[in-house]
Amino acid sequence: MMVHVPNVLTPEQVARCREAMERAAWVDGNITAGHQAGKAKHNLQLPEEAPETRELSNMVIDALARSSLFMSAVLPKQVFPPMFNRYDAGMKFDNHVDNAVRGIPGMGMRIRTDVSSTLFISSPEDYDGGELIVDDTYGAHSVKLPAGDMIVYPSTSLHRVTPITRGARIASFFWTQSMIRDEGQRAMLFDLDMSIMRLSNDHPGHKSIVSLTAVYHNLLRQWAEL
Repeated sequence: MMVHVPNVLTPEQVARCREAMERAAWVDGNITAGHQAGKAKHNLQLPEEAPETRELSNMVIDALARSSLFMSAVLPKQVFPPMFNRYDAGMKFDNHVDNAVRGIPGMGMRIRTDVSSTLFISSPEDYDGGELIVDDTYGAHSVKLPAGDMIVYPSTSLHRVTPITRGARIASFFWTQSMIRDEGQRAMLFDLDMSIMRLSNDHPGHKSIVSLTAVYHNLLRQWAEL
């Protein structure tokens, strides 16, 4: 299940990200790549310990907490601290699957990567190429979103970033361990939640809203890992 989450960051927050990144010291993106991904990865990254990373990561975490669509689609248990990468002309990230488990630096804990997220900082007109391509059973899906928008997708997906031919593509990326491990169950809960919200908007006070909400929470109670 892929979900486009619009307006995660405001234009002012996007501008702040760009301002901070102009003075930041970018490093080889392979510092966080696993063995398989290291062979495919050709980009730059902000060091996890950099002050700009800490500031902007906290900004993203706060923004996620305000996004009802992200919460509904992902049902987060633990979010990996957001990181930031940059693709300049000629850079790319070939086909790979994200590591299944990641340790959170400085916290002595690990998370299971159920859901991957890419939050676009660059505007589409800032660069050519650089599409995120995500493969699933229905084919290949190309993603290139406005600045401040985010795409979430299963971390089990084979995906890639096409070569940049002009400009620079800057984004935040991170992973989430969901309360719902199973992708199919997570998708059903999301569809049910969206249907309840549409019914509430179209027919306020309809008796079915309470019944459907009870079904949602009882399924969540049955499936959630806390």
